[in-house]
Amino acid sequence: MRQLAIYGKGGIGKSTTTQNLCAGLAEMGNHIMIVGCDPKADSTRLVLGGLAQRTVLDTLREEGDDIDLDEIMKTGPDGTVCSNIRGVESGGPEPGVGCAGRGIITSINLLEQLGAYTDDLDFVFYDVLGDVVCGGFAMPIREGKAQEIYIVCSGEMMALYAANNISKGIRKYATTGGVRLGGLICNSRKVDNERELVEQVAAKIGTQMVHFVPRDNAVQHAENQKKTVIECTPDVPQADEYRALSKKVLNNTMLVIPNPMNIEELETILQEYGALD
Repeated sequence: MRQLAIYGKGGIGKSTTTQNLCAGLAEMGNHIMIVGCDPKADSTRLVLGGLAQRTVLDTLREEGDDIDLDEIMKTGPDGTVCSNIRGVESGGPEPGVGCAGRGIITSINLLEQLGAYTDDLDFVFYDVLGDVVCGGFAMPIREGKAQEIYIVCSGEMMALYAANNISKGIRKYATTGGVRLGGLICNSRKVDNERELVEQVAAKIGTQMVHFVPRDNAVQHAENQKKTVIECTPDVPQADEYRALSKKVLNNTMLVIPNPMNIEELETILQEYGALD
């Protein structure tokens, strides 16, 4: 079983990328569990046929500690690519109360207690909110839950700041948690020199750009149908892009301890490629 965490700047498309990546892996016959680690609880809707998932924290608040696994974990619809995918949403505290990061800790611990990590699983994905600044959100890497980290970014300045900052968190826990960086996934925003910039940033921190996902309206169309692109329109070029990403992640052996840049180095690269103009 490979356990992977997807990080990146908020709003960069982590959940969309993760679910489409998982659909590609499921299409190849892999069995997958997605653990949504975002209070918005939107990490599994595309693979569960648009089902609004009941979160772990909501269930615990309403029913107490005595709950069954099938109350918090759902499976993709029968007869679809996503029937090989299970989804869990950690959820978060009531607005203005408590720490959302604690929901991740509670959720993962409960999943372990309830036996969710079964032998038939090939992959577990943690779709994690934002940056590694809170101990709760860092849990998948801090306590060795995820061995591989992939960072979703674009050629935009703040997305690359976040990627570099996340690399610092990975490096911090590389020794104690055994975590490694698998690479950057560029979710294109069609900015100038984007592919070259992300490749350069990846090389500077000692990793790779795993795949360049082009911007395409097929993604929005599929989301409007509450599906992944592979499920909604399997023959369009964008579906093949996600299949290519899935194969690259499946076969990836370049797992590294990153060497994040200092802010001056990063800004020099951003300026060179026009991202600070």
